Amino acid sequence: MRSSDRGDIAIPNLLALPVRYPALVLAAAQLGLHIWCNGHYGVFRDELYFIACGWRPDWGYVDQPPLMPLIAASSWHIFTGSLRGLRVVPALAGAATVALTVRAAGELGGGLYARWLAGLCVMAAGVLQVFSVLLVTDTLQPLLWTALTLALMPALSGRNGWWWGVGALAGLAFLTKYMVLFQVASLGLGILAMPQRRVLGTHGPWLAALLALAIAAPNLAWQAAHGFPFLELGANAMAGKNIVLSPPAFLREQVLSLNPVTAPVWAAGLIALLTQRAFAGLRWIALGWVALMAMMLMIHAKPYYPAACYPMLMAAGAVALEAWLRPRPLRAAVVGTVIVGGVGLAPLFLPVLPVERFIAYQHALGLEPSTGENRALGTLPQYYADMFGWHALAAKVAQAYAALPAQERAQAVFFAGNYGEAAAVEVLDAGTVPVISAHNNYFLWGPGRYDGSVVLLLARPDRVPIGKFDSCSPVGITNAAYAMPDETGKLLLVCRNRHRLPPVSWPALKHYD
Repeated sequence: MRSSDRGDIAIPNLLALPVRYPALVLAAAQLGLHIWCNGHYGVFRDELYFIACGWRPDWGYVDQPPLMPLIAASSWHIFTGSLRGLRVVPALAGAATVALTVRAAGELGGGLYARWLAGLCVMAAGVLQVFSVLLVTDTLQPLLWTALTLALMPALSGRNGWWWGVGALAGLAFLTKYMVLFQVASLGLGILAMPQRRVLGTHGPWLAALLALAIAAPNLAWQAAHGFPFLELGANAMAGKNIVLSPPAFLREQVLSLNPVTAPVWAAGLIALLTQRAFAGLRWIALGWVALMAMMLMIHAKPYYPAACYPMLMAAGAVALEAWLRPRPLRAAVVGTVIVGGVGLAPLFLPVLPVERFIAYQHALGLEPSTGENRALGTLPQYYADMFGWHALAAKVAQAYAALPAQERAQAVFFAGNYGEAAAVEVLDAGTVPVISAHNNYFLWGPGRYDGSVVLLLARPDRVPIGKFDSCSPVGITNAAYAMPDETGKLLLVCRNRHRLPPVSWPALKHYD
């Protein structure tokens, strides 16, 4: 289904060279955009937590595999606490994803128009841009999922050497986020429904599986040694943390999170993969999408969980539209819509506006903040709100700790209610204040030597833990206007003489969510 590059786009001589290299041009634009905007607002809750985890290198953690914490801690160290430096890896991964999607369109038979449209769709897709801002477990997923699907194409065509790449990519993706298990399972179901299932009778897929398992084995051993805490975490999320969406609502959220202007492109990709003879050998990709959506609904997933599968659909859709849309004005209209829609909605996904102007812009569009969790929201969506308030919190806790008498300070600890508060104080205060928490991996790190005699903690004014200590005295209050509502308006307390000492009561305090 390859279109000739000649005639795809009318190219003035001055622009001929850059126009013929969409992967290079678009990847450079993506990288430049994120090097600029990734330093805005503040460090994100999960980024702080990953730094704290990376300071304690291990083969696994309660809520994620080991690779992203290691990258986070290394980036924080190399760039000496620079927010823009912390987010260099997301910027590079996003640029590589754009380039690889352009390459995918070419591999699927697309000419210049298809390659430009595919890359532009990734740049306009809001949630994929979020992954290029934040250093989180999703950062590398679009790149790795796209690469894994591309590696499967020649492997299923009989080029057995590609199975080693499939196995290596699957194992690496597993070490960044466990979601790749759903990608492998869904694509596997798609392959089983197609004639390519005959490949299971050869040694290639099984060697790939063994290689992936070997790469993942240290993390699996860690999970097994700790009772598979990630499964407990997932069960708690399904039991009430995540909002349960109906199939139509989940699909609607896919459209919104990926930017509605990209929906016609990736929907065209699905239709073409399912119905067009030219794509008959790749139908397993579309069937895999159907299986993946079913799995996401079963586990009450957040809408962004399967976002990494869409660059491949955008590439297929761009190739299909290149074949279907012959008139140049119609082709230009599609590209123009993607560009205008991408620019128009960019502030919703990229921190490009001052926060006050963003709030006004959001209201002008008639949008309200939303989240995939059962949590109250303020004026900002959770994605932005969780970038505010952490420096102020760390400073207040450090001030209260420094004000304690020397004898008490030797026994004092900040007991954080969640990993965000714990990591903010630990990372941003550079280790001055001892920190413990019973949330997620902080629980496994335990209470240390602290005996509960002097504890700094945060509590709502109506939830001061009277009765758990001999005394609790307020020494401050959190007041971050743009933070999540449950992270502001809390009293900072100095509590003395806990009635049940932490080593005795610690197991009962555990919460994985």
